[in-house]
Amino acid sequence: MASNSNSKELEINERIRDKEVRLIGVDGQQMGVMSPRDALRIARERDLDLVKVAPQAKPPVCKILDYGKYRFEMQKKEKEARKNQKVVELKEIRLSLNIDTNDFNTKVNQAAKFLQQGHKVKVSIRFRGREMAHTNLGIDVHKRFAEALAGQAVIDKQPKLEGRSMMMFLSPTPNK
Repeated sequence: MASNSNSKELEINERIRDKEVRLIGVDGQQMGVMSPRDALRIARERDLDLVKVAPQAKPPVCKILDYGKYRFEMQKKEKEARKNQKVVELKEIRLSLNIDTNDFNTKVNQAAKFLQQGHKVKVSIRFRGREMAHTNLGIDVHKRFAEALAGQAVIDKQPKLEGRSMMMFLSPTPNK
């Protein structure tokens, strides 16, 4: 049976098929390199499991522990990590080349709200027809947008023309 390295399940007890393993005891002390059969016998004497914790090491590292309790602790840690991680979304604000003042202010307020929530903002302008001849006006609109958000955002990626769209990426100012 091949090592199931793509699975999250660890090899335990009889599933360990290596020629020799480095054994770590219950309280973390090194017990040396030995055959998996001897290591399993020691684990069984203590009424615990032999778990391969580092399969990529040479020789693989196995530890004597209560596998059920170990799995429970690992699931608890993963759940805590998922709970604490913040998902940063990319929100998009679309502007036009000849945007009016009130529309512009509305878009700035919307972007400020997204930035306050911790999201990144993609500001894009789509050039239609003859507007492609005036891409410099798009840069001006982007710069004005960035200036309006000066205290709340930093520019991740400067305005750049890609095809018929010009995009700029903003992220919230880092807290000090």
